[in-house]
Amino acid sequence: MPSTKIQLRWQPLPRVPERNHRMINSVVFGVPIKCHHRVSDVLSRTNGPSFGSVTSVSIRTKARPFLLGDANGRFGRFGGKFVPETLMSRLRDLEEELDFVLSDHEFQAELTTALRDYVGREMPLYLAERLTEHYRNKSRTTGDGPEIYLKREDLGHSGSHKMNNALAQAMIARRFGCSRVVVATGAGQHGVATAAACAKLSLECTVFMGTTDIEKQSSNVLSMKLLGAQVSSLEGTFQDASSEAIRNWVENLETTYYLSGTVVGPHPSPVMVREFQSVIGKETRKQAKRLWGGKPDVLVACVGSGSNALGLFHEFVGDEDVRLVGVEAAGLGLDSGKHSATLAVGDVGVYHGSMSYLLQDDQGQILRPHSIGVELEYPGVGPEISFLKETGRVEFYTATDKEAIQACMLLSRLEGIIPALEASHALAFLDKLVPTLRDGAKVVVNCSGRGDKDLDTLIQRGMPSSLC
Repeated sequence: MPSTKIQLRWQPLPRVPERNHRMINSVVFGVPIKCHHRVSDVLSRTNGPSFGSVTSVSIRTKARPFLLGDANGRFGRFGGKFVPETLMSRLRDLEEELDFVLSDHEFQAELTTALRDYVGREMPLYLAERLTEHYRNKSRTTGDGPEIYLKREDLGHSGSHKMNNALAQAMIARRFGCSRVVVATGAGQHGVATAAACAKLSLECTVFMGTTDIEKQSSNVLSMKLLGAQVSSLEGTFQDASSEAIRNWVENLETTYYLSGTVVGPHPSPVMVREFQSVIGKETRKQAKRLWGGKPDVLVACVGSGSNALGLFHEFVGDEDVRLVGVEAAGLGLDSGKHSATLAVGDVGVYHGSMSYLLQDDQGQILRPHSIGVELEYPGVGPEISFLKETGRVEFYTATDKEAIQACMLLSRLEGIIPALEASHALAFLDKLVPTLRDGAKVVVNCSGRGDKDLDTLIQRGMPSSLC
């Protein structure tokens, strides 16, 4: 995607390498931004959601209010609304609606009931005893080693964490009076979740999906069609599907709702997705208190664009005694150029309506990401994830395709749980993490999806022939 360099107005933080402060002004939603000062005017608005009544961040973060983002959805220099004027009215309406539903007792009661009875919450916090024993034997000669727990988002209706957000946003689409919902999906998890939510709420659903991903995720494509969704294919991957879904929304604003599945895009989309996914971390806090009378010591999640990671992390961002660890997809290796490790090697720029870290070349061309975990194949991360990297609150590492496959097979054999290849990246990092932890440390890994969708990929690329 072509773009033009512009000068940054902010002073770079000294701890971040200088090359990470180059900002690129990209084409946004298929419409070039010709007047940057108009975007700056948009970003200076102060009548966005206040979140004053939201309890998800509670008293723990009051001493560090910058962790919440400001009323314009900016986290430090990241976020904002880099969009054409035609979208501003709709985004303002969405801000106001989000502010309302987050504190509306009727909406929250309906959502809580649906999450319990339809989605199946709360999801277990499961002690993986054999996995714990495996790392105890592998890493230590004495002592008990850390305990490894899995947050079982794979057990939710549709097989991943995506339903938490899809259901809530589909309810907002209904409140807007929209008859149609459009989405983009990569691995199909968000597509299946949205198709199911739309079926439940009697909404028309169109899912945009790249042909490359359709070939890899045929079972999810069939599920979406069975649920009544129209699956619209296009050349490319999730990156291309996202652009096409947004264009379709822009052309049909009066009747159509764009249901974002991840924490990217213009404000308020990243904040909205994070709020609806934050149920993961809230449950984890309560369950940890109940199970061992304290908090987790370490939280681990894979990072594509960031929805499952923020869903787990956000509740604990203000707890500085809890380590937060995100694991990106190193693909075939960082030196190969075939990876999705935006935070490891990316630069700052504007893409799909907000400022964040991106995979781009020296001319500002967006690079094609790669990962065996299809949902991780996106050339950027959300603004809040970018901010958490820059402030150092979250540690970010990487895992390769090969390491993710091995971790998937290990958990399958030891615990009888087949994780999604996306979540397997987080599990893969345990090899490096566990030997560094004290005895008795409590580690929670977000098992964000189930892996039945990935069986064909495993057979083709990773599973030993003796198991086929």
